[in-house]
Amino acid sequence: MKNMSDGMQAVAGNSLRRLIGAVTNNRFLASIVGVIVTCIVQSSSITTVMVVGFVNSGVMGLAQGIGVIMGANIGTTITGWILVLKVGKYGLPILGFSAFAYLFSKGDRWRYWAMFLMGIGMVFFGLELMKEACSAIKDVPDFEAWFAKFNADSYVGVLKCAAVGCILTTLVQSSSATLGITISLATQGVISYPTAAALVLGENIGTTITAFLASLGTTTHARRAAYFHVIFNLFGVFWITLIFQWYIRLIQSIVGVDVGQSVMVDGSATYPNVVAAIAATHSVFNVANTLLFLPFLQPMVRFLEWAVPARAYKEKPRLTDLDVLILETPLLAIEQSRKEILKMGDGCLKMMDWLLELMNADEPDKVLADRLKQRERVLDTVQDEVAEFITGLLSSGNVSHATAEEARRQLRLADEYESISDYIANLDKFDRKLRRDGFRFSESQRADLAQLNRHITEYVAAVHEGLANGNRNIAAATGPAVTRIRSEIKSLRRKHLEELSTGPMAPVISVAFLAALNAYNRVRDHSRNIAETISQDK
Repeated sequence: MKNMSDGMQAVAGNSLRRLIGAVTNNRFLASIVGVIVTCIVQSSSITTVMVVGFVNSGVMGLAQGIGVIMGANIGTTITGWILVLKVGKYGLPILGFSAFAYLFSKGDRWRYWAMFLMGIGMVFFGLELMKEACSAIKDVPDFEAWFAKFNADSYVGVLKCAAVGCILTTLVQSSSATLGITISLATQGVISYPTAAALVLGENIGTTITAFLASLGTTTHARRAAYFHVIFNLFGVFWITLIFQWYIRLIQSIVGVDVGQSVMVDGSATYPNVVAAIAATHSVFNVANTLLFLPFLQPMVRFLEWAVPARAYKEKPRLTDLDVLILETPLLAIEQSRKEILKMGDGCLKMMDWLLELMNADEPDKVLADRLKQRERVLDTVQDEVAEFITGLLSSGNVSHATAEEARRQLRLADEYESISDYIANLDKFDRKLRRDGFRFSESQRADLAQLNRHITEYVAAVHEGLANGNRNIAAATGPAVTRIRSEIKSLRRKHLEELSTGPMAPVISVAFLAALNAYNRVRDHSRNIAETISQDK
């Protein structure tokens, strides 16, 4: 299951990003996104943990998250329908050929398609092994007597079977895996179809444990999303068990097969028709439950806000929206860290504007100066958080080469933006120190520095826009601007040295002006490094 999931996530990475970005407050659209994403990642647990992470980081609202979670419950039923395909005997050949392709393919995309197929081969081969093992159970009286205790022929029996399914899924942490076990037991006649159907219902409750555990220690909104997942499945199983006998008769009429029809394989009776009935039991239950909850989405949000009240203190100690829960899906995680780096660039551009305003002010503006200093400290912390997040991503072990390369580029970009913010803060320090000592740059120097500031701001903005748009030609496109700024700085340095030889100038002003030119040059250098990183020149 993990190989299938990792392979599909890598292959469908860009589609996954677009799908998550498409989630709006439209409850139907959010549910459809949940269905599609879960079909891609092959796990409702991964989708739900992702949603808890997104809600925790503020990327997704609670109502949006609830919609996606409901869709995820429908999407996870795709596994049952995959198992309906009678290709179990082909499991080992699929596994063998795809493993060969995985080991010897040069391209990442082919390797991840091979990983996905390898996962499918493992699942089918594993099911064949389980079926053989389960057939032996029928010949052991003690086992048969134990399974006879769990029979869904009464309401109490249905609840007992559901409890077993819940506990088994809680231990395995995958409803898809326990569904495979249930199908193996049912096809070998170890358990009846009604018992298998009750086990499947319990598995829906057991799968909620993953998101519940992921929500521990998160924000109130994230806990509300995880609690909704539990409520959604508990309530669904509660109402379906009340009409259980009618429900399984309905499923058999929908599927149109006789679940009791046996086929002799190697001298023992098997029940192949039960697979489609179990898959339909799982799908119809989740679709019906979602349709039941959809009209009450807003009241449900209000109930969760009442049941899980917000804490009195500030819940988010971190400055970024990064969340370790999103590391489960590397492609979405790398997109999230990219957004944080874009925010760093926006912060640097704001600092450049504030710096120009501070230098041109007749009187020191303490409020604006403090804001600039605070922004520089914030960017320091953001860089630390981004570096910690990306390091965690690289060490997670299931990252494609392309994602790992992007992660390393992002580490460099975060460092470059943080360095730019340091030099901008230094430029303000030079001006404040002069004012404190009773000096100021001359009117001519202020005009020259203001013009240089504008030119460099335009250059930084162009590079930042290149990053936002993924423009691989940004280094070449902004090359002339780099040359012009270098020439401008050299020209200003020459002009300053000529002024020193023609008239008196306080040494502190001379030192501060040359230091300012050097700082602006370093801002340009770090911006050029960003352009080269985007263009992948170095």
